[in-house]
Amino acid sequence: MLKKVIITGPESTGKSTLASNLAASFHTNWVPEYAREYLDRIKRPYDKNDLLNIIEGQLLRERTMEEKTENLLFYDTSLLVLKIWYEHKYGGLPSLLKKSLKNFSADLFLLPDIDLPWKFDPQREHPHQRKHFFDIYKRELENMGARYVIISGTGAARLSKAVEAVNRLLKSP
Repeated sequence: MLKKVIITGPESTGKSTLASNLAASFHTNWVPEYAREYLDRIKRPYDKNDLLNIIEGQLLRERTMEEKTENLLFYDTSLLVLKIWYEHKYGGLPSLLKKSLKNFSADLFLLPDIDLPWKFDPQREHPHQRKHFFDIYKRELENMGARYVIISGTGAARLSKAVEAVNRLLKSP
C-alpha cells in the first residue's frame, strides 16, 4: 500500500529541496510542485483562473506519480498549500478545490520550520509573513487531525530529522 508523505508550509522553507532529498534517501519518487512550472510558463501575474489551472495540474501530476509508485511517495506541495494560497489571495474556495479537499489525506505531513533564511524568488510573495503562514499551516493540520512533524534545522540536520520522521511512519502499523 502506498504511503504518502506531504511536505507543506510557507514559502522559502526548503520544501522542494526536502522532497527531492527524501525521495533520493528512500530511493523512491516525488511529486514536484506544479505551480512553479505553470507560473514560469505564463510570464505574467496570475489570477483566479490560473489558480484553478494549477489545482487541476497538481492533481493530475499527483495521480500520475501515484500510479508509478508502489510503496512511498513524497509530495512537494499539496492541496493544503493551494487552499491557504487561494483563501489568502481571493477568499473562499472554488468548488473544484472544495471537492478535492474532501478526499485529501496523507500518512504524514512534514511542516518545515521558518528557521531557514528567506531567499528571493520572483514567485514568492510574503517575506514578512512567514510566521503568520506557518501558524496557519500548523492550525490547519491540527484541525484535520493530521499526523505531522515540524522539521527544523539546516542542511544535513534538517534532512536527518525528516528521515527519522519518515522511518517512524514506516515502522508504525
